[in-house]
Amino acid sequence: MNNIKILSVNLAKERGIKHPVKEIEFLKNGIKGDVHRASGNRQVSIIDTDHINLFKKLTDARDTKYGEFAENITVTGIGNTKIIPFDKFKIGDAELEVTQIGKPFHDKFREIGNYVMPRVGIFCRVSKVGTVKAGDTMQYIPKTFKAIVITLSDRASKGEYEDRSGPVIQNLLKKFFEKKELPYNISSKIIPDNAGKLKEIVNKAKDDKFDVIITTGGTGIGNRDITVETVQPMLDKEISGIMEHIRIKYGTIKPNAHLRRGVAGTIDESLIYTLPGSVKAVNEYMAEILKTLHHLFYMLRGVDVH
Repeated sequence: MNNIKILSVNLAKERGIKHPVKEIEFLKNGIKGDVHRASGNRQVSIIDTDHINLFKKLTDARDTKYGEFAENITVTGIGNTKIIPFDKFKIGDAELEVTQIGKPFHDKFREIGNYVMPRVGIFCRVSKVGTVKAGDTMQYIPKTFKAIVITLSDRASKGEYEDRSGPVIQNLLKKFFEKKELPYNISSKIIPDNAGKLKEIVNKAKDDKFDVIITTGGTGIGNRDITVETVQPMLDKEISGIMEHIRIKYGTIKPNAHLRRGVAGTIDESLIYTLPGSVKAVNEYMAEILKTLHHLFYMLRGVDVH
């Protein structure tokens, strides 16, 4: 996408229509002087003139003014680009992170807002402060969800055994991201049952801001099963419920499932899960993990989607 041009910046001290101003200042909790400052996920609102013009064409509406859709920033250049939460817009030193597309409308601008802002309005929070004015350009930075699958196996790492569980996880993640229409990149590693090597890879994934880290293998009780002991101390927060649920659900049918020691949790901005090494177990775990994965992306970044 080419750089997006800002046509107007707009403020209002009360909910409803906003009014053009010379410039707006992004603070950590929103726009200085605007009613939506400190309003959580919807600190800054953006709308493209393509959507305004389409509305006017479809409804034979009167001409509208900048800010009449209750937008803080009126732009041209986004058009029909599919914007998703966690995409970013950079404006000079300032930066916005997308948190939501569309919202309920207010009675004050029901006539026009019902057709536009609730469906295509882009809502953001401030990720970097700065001053913005009409005539500035916005750089669009799309979000790509990154996942890594780590297989732990002495034999597979030597080429003596084919890794079968790792590719299954990759394929299930691929289907998940495609169904949710989320851009993604999935990488993989095969390593021996070595705590130092595992910790090195997990730390690099954390530093590289991977969204999902999934290991397979090394969750048993053998001397070489070191995955859980390595990962658990690295967690910032443990998500124990998901693994407990899986063990109970499948353990009622196969008691041996209670012996699996997998853990799940967060490391900085990454979600991490440690899965067993068998293909059957991987399918069972992933069936449950994927039910909540998208919601966890929002939770981890503090975005309320209730």
